[in-house]
Amino acid sequence: MYRIGFDVGDTFTDFTLHDTATGTLRHFKLVSTPADPSEAIAAGLRTLLETLHIAPGQIGFIGHGTTVATNMVIERRGVATGLITTRGFRDVLEIGRQVRPHLYDYTVRTPVPLVPRALRHEVSERIDAAGAVLHPLDESEVAAAADALAAQGVEAIAICFLHSYLNDAHERRATEIVRARLPDVYLSTSSSVLPEFREFERFSTTAINGYIGPRMERYLDRLLGRLAGLGLTVQPYTIHSNGGLMSVDTIREHPVRCCLSGPAAGVVGAAEVAREAGHANLITFDAGGTSTDVSLIEDGLPAFASGRTIADYPVRSPMVDVHVIGAGGGSIAWLDDAGALKVGPRSAGADPGPVAYAKGGAEPTLTDANIVLHRLDPTALLGGAMPVDENTARQAIARRIAAPMGLSVEQAALGIIRIAVANMSRAIRSVSTEKGHDVRAFTLFPYGGAGPLHAAAVAAECGIGRVLVPVEPGTMCARGILLSDVSLDLVRSGIIPANPAGWSRIAQHYATMLARGGAWLDGEHIAAGRRRFEHVIEARYQGQNHEVQVRLAADRMQLGDFLAAFAEAHRREYGYDVPGRGIEVVNCRLKAVGLIDRPAPHFIGATGAPRAKATRQVHFDEGWIATPVFERAGLAIGTRLSGPAIIDEMSATTLVPPGCVLRVDRSGNLLLENGA
Repeated sequence: MYRIGFDVGDTFTDFTLHDTATGTLRHFKLVSTPADPSEAIAAGLRTLLETLHIAPGQIGFIGHGTTVATNMVIERRGVATGLITTRGFRDVLEIGRQVRPHLYDYTVRTPVPLVPRALRHEVSERIDAAGAVLHPLDESEVAAAADALAAQGVEAIAICFLHSYLNDAHERRATEIVRARLPDVYLSTSSSVLPEFREFERFSTTAINGYIGPRMERYLDRLLGRLAGLGLTVQPYTIHSNGGLMSVDTIREHPVRCCLSGPAAGVVGAAEVAREAGHANLITFDAGGTSTDVSLIEDGLPAFASGRTIADYPVRSPMVDVHVIGAGGGSIAWLDDAGALKVGPRSAGADPGPVAYAKGGAEPTLTDANIVLHRLDPTALLGGAMPVDENTARQAIARRIAAPMGLSVEQAALGIIRIAVANMSRAIRSVSTEKGHDVRAFTLFPYGGAGPLHAAAVAAECGIGRVLVPVEPGTMCARGILLSDVSLDLVRSGIIPANPAGWSRIAQHYATMLARGGAWLDGEHIAAGRRRFEHVIEARYQGQNHEVQVRLAADRMQLGDFLAAFAEAHRREYGYDVPGRGIEVVNCRLKAVGLIDRPAPHFIGATGAPRAKATRQVHFDEGWIATPVFERAGLAIGTRLSGPAIIDEMSATTLVPPGCVLRVDRSGNLLLENGA
């Protein structure tokens, strides 16, 4: 049998195929089709099946990572969405937290709400902060609001009532009324999407879920249709923001949970690959065509967050803690009004792409700079499948950057790379040194098409001593999908004091969530012996406004265990604890995990001494140097090389600068260290 993982990026769509009989991995990528991402998916799957002579019935698993949901929010391509809410709370989405995005920059505005004020309707109802009904739901007003929104042409409706995370009776009844009158409208209720404390974040997340829901459904329908057209009958899973897999039906109901789909897969895959190689502390560095995503893994566990913003809109959902900046191979180099060189955040993307791709791009990019300096092959990429034009890249850099700045083309290209590396390094420091971590204890784990190309320079800039490059790093997110388990995140919210009486309520919350999580795993056909439940409590000292996350093992769910773990977590987060101070629990979280059977991949390496396939002039800080170029498949386990050298493979290029030493570990990973 075969397992396939694929990740849809803004520039490329990546595929990894795992032969479970032999353990071998095969990797493939092609240019994405932004207008309809399922086109590139179908083309890639067809190529794999035909090239490797695989029958559709031999495919036992398909996993899917996508940026479709994220891009809909960023590009504001969702559907017309209405809001039905408690009387007096129509403007929660507009008021937000009353915090300016940039304190001293008056030109920066908060984003326009995804639900315009004219589409936000109030109804009479009220539930208090204890979950009791203060004012019953006026069902006639709900019906009138539904009729008004239908007349306004909405395709989705978000229903968000005050304190519905404690008592969802009114939201459930309002859903029944709207569904009866508008059977074709996509409904998103806050008690289902995010039953959590804090109204603005709950309203925002629920509105986004509705805003992207119909288009996400249509995308999934097209995907399923194309898979069926290829004869594939296995139902695909989609990786969600917390690094687990969800069925299509779950994603249809909660598309907002896959807003960080692809990056989460890469972090999960990186943690597993590095663990097998003996590296527990990592900083992942995913540099693709449009962005750079960085995350921290400590003791083999990725860092998690309760939420983030997407295009400045809050999304509250458990997710892998990934910091994203606009720096990738397609990042455009430009001069600001003062004539200073900038790189990104604007990207050439897949269409038209870098100038060297000869698809109509006119603005020089980071990829163009690497081609001009011959750090990338100046004739073709993707193992020769994609021809490139060095001359047009040189002309663009000369015209747009070098001539206005009075530099040579090489100096301008080197400046583009240095600025991009500085941007990437700042992102890494934001998840490491700025949070109290000593980067010397971590290994940099680069992947994505542009990660290994810049990894040595980024590591030197940040003071990181080791770089671990996985096999085919340009398809790491697709490979990470094959290393992920099925999972669902559940939450119960409420301000509960951490005392014996409150702890009994917390135990009841977990009992309810365990029952629901078990029922969901039943629906996913996960055997009892392959289930795991992870408990996380978000708590704070009384008087604080933000919580710390406390992880508890299933057999350590006692009040004393929690109090000790909270003090330790608070010291780790803030550097101190306050003995004797009252503690209150805000959110009880449960992650239901179904362990997927995934045989370990088997690395088939070369034998004998490495032989360079070519030597080419490559420009480093020291100038042009004759540099040997090796095919990665030709490097045997235990190979040791001193820089300068270039390691080519289908999905990426690894640059080994002068002074660095490279060796191949037992799993086929490349380990780069400073020669000194």
